[in-house]
Amino acid sequence: MDLTARHQVDFPADEHGRRSSAAFGRSVVAAALRAADPAAADAAAAEPDWRRGYLRHFRALVEVGLRDDGGAGYTVAAAGLAAVRDRLPLEKVLAAEPDRPLRTITVEGTGTPEREVTLPYRGDLLRGAALDRQLAAWVEAGTIEPSCADAVREVADHPEWLDLADQRLVVLGAGAEMGPLPAVLGWGGTVLGIDLPEPAIWRRVTGVAERAAGRLLVPARGDQPGADLLDELGAVARWLEAAEGPTILGDYVYAPGAAYTRLSVAVDALAGHLRDRREHLALAVLATPTDVFAVPGEAVAQANDRWRARSRRARLTAALSGGRLLAPNYPVDADPGLNDSLVVQQGPNYALAKRIQRWRATLARREGVVSFAVAPPTRTRSVTRNRLLAAAYAGAHRFGIEVFAPSTANKLMAILLVHQIRKPRPAGAAAWRDETVAAAHGGLWRTAYLPRSALGLAAVRGFVPGRPGH
Repeated sequence: MDLTARHQVDFPADEHGRRSSAAFGRSVVAAALRAADPAAADAAAAEPDWRRGYLRHFRALVEVGLRDDGGAGYTVAAAGLAAVRDRLPLEKVLAAEPDRPLRTITVEGTGTPEREVTLPYRGDLLRGAALDRQLAAWVEAGTIEPSCADAVREVADHPEWLDLADQRLVVLGAGAEMGPLPAVLGWGGTVLGIDLPEPAIWRRVTGVAERAAGRLLVPARGDQPGADLLDELGAVARWLEAAEGPTILGDYVYAPGAAYTRLSVAVDALAGHLRDRREHLALAVLATPTDVFAVPGEAVAQANDRWRARSRRARLTAALSGGRLLAPNYPVDADPGLNDSLVVQQGPNYALAKRIQRWRATLARREGVVSFAVAPPTRTRSVTRNRLLAAAYAGAHRFGIEVFAPSTANKLMAILLVHQIRKPRPAGAAAWRDETVAAAHGGLWRTAYLPRSALGLAAVRGFVPGRPGH
């Protein structure tokens, strides 16, 4: 993909002046791998079709990170972020004084603060015993990890934790469907919301803020709220430097295609810039479940039990396909197992953007407070725009995967954010284990089948509602 420079944050140009997201991604992944496995790095660097061939190299990033009892994950993360900075340095952009500083628009909510943990789910508002039963059902079904249920229960037992008056939450991607902005404003917190200067976004976001109990602060030029991180990164940095009190920098940005990688690079640079200038800065990141994760042996055991109990029809489907369809999720007795839920249709730019976020969370956990959780598959607008993914999500329940509504997913993730801020965890010796804590993967880690081997069948069943599943 060739691009011309249009923003402050753009891919480096080659000797012909072309800017390629594929060349950038390939070189960053190869550099990250080279720190732990030169042969794997060479394979990535020589990949001729990055758009389709990226999957195995992103899997390798996690595989090589399991070495040295999992400590190599830190090595890979550090090398990956160093490669990003070397290829796309943004120090001058962040240090430059803007021609016109951003002003602040304040939206004061009119609602009453929520002081109880509640979770909207399938038309109900779960609380108390009903919430506890649903958490137990999800754990039994393998939809969330037990540590996720434990975290939600602990916040429910300490509703005073919801009062975030002592924090300032920055929501990069204020209009994101997976972001915590509605929940935190509902609890009466102060949110610094940043998103594109598009009126439709801010009509929706300010409407949420006005009905809630908290306070929303928004950067603006004139009367137009919003700021573009790809064009106004330095101005946003100045605006955030002026924020008072302990701050949580939440990364919820999204953009289609190569712009997502550039946004993740910009946010990562902003995080480093603010960390050097603020005494109390926590980081909040959501991981996508459609990625590669090392998972504990108990998840592997449940998946393999389900594989052994699969139906005759599933066995026949696998046999007739030569093992391409409904392949087992894990080898027998793998511990840890490697869950590969990458979806080729999401593309290498999406995969790299999410991996940059994971790398930053891995390293930041060694230095301070980090909220990181694997979010469930969710019917967001960005997913449902893709016809194949929308159909696969519609049929995923037939393979033990629950796809969440955005209102459930973003509230659940906001509750986990509260838990991880109020009860921070130090970094462990194995980077991969930290990523498994409080994961709400929707069942992808514990399903019988390698997710990509079931994706096509799930899509068929999504296109044809009511057709019998396995």
